[in-house]
Amino acid sequence: MDGNFRTEFTRNPASLRHRPALVLNADYRPLSYYPLSLWPWQDAIKAAWLDRVDIVAEYDDIVRSPSTQIRIPSVVVLKDYVKPQKRVAFTRFNLFLRDEFNCQYCGAKGELTFDHVVPRANGGVTSWQNVVAACSPCNLKKGSKPLHRTGMNLRKPPRQPGAEELRNMGRKFPPGHLHESWMDFLYWDAELEA
Repeated sequence: MDGNFRTEFTRNPASLRHRPALVLNADYRPLSYYPLSLWPWQDAIKAAWLDRVDIVAEYDDIVRSPSTQIRIPSVVVLKDYVKPQKRVAFTRFNLFLRDEFNCQYCGAKGELTFDHVVPRANGGVTSWQNVVAACSPCNLKKGSKPLHRTGMNLRKPPRQPGAEELRNMGRKFPPGHLHESWMDFLYWDAELEA
């Protein structure tokens, strides 16, 4: 057998590559919903080995060492509670999440940028209260003009979100793949089956 094949398989086993573990805080809530708090399977096993987490659910896959074998964790719970941050960082991602990934002028989704409601040329500052998500056409249309001179309206006034509000906002955007073992720990804004 080719030695390169063996090395590649050992470094990157295809069957184990995509087995992330959902990470829950000590209160059994995800550390974050968007992005969903996931660890690679290697980090989950290491944390379990170091007794930093409890394994709540496992995949069917097993990893082996010369002396041990362990099923790959699919859900882990931190043993020590991580206190959620109270202050929300002013980042592009958090701004888009606050505005639900919609242009605040026309409601379009997709390629977004951000816009200063009061243009910087007119003394506007870069802050939660003055910056909104905007699509490129609306941003170009508004330019450096004051909002009242453009005929455009904001869908909602910009403001600084609270940390819990932003975490809950993330629940509106579930990832494309959710493993069945995670479902008891995730509460998405979806209609329940009767």
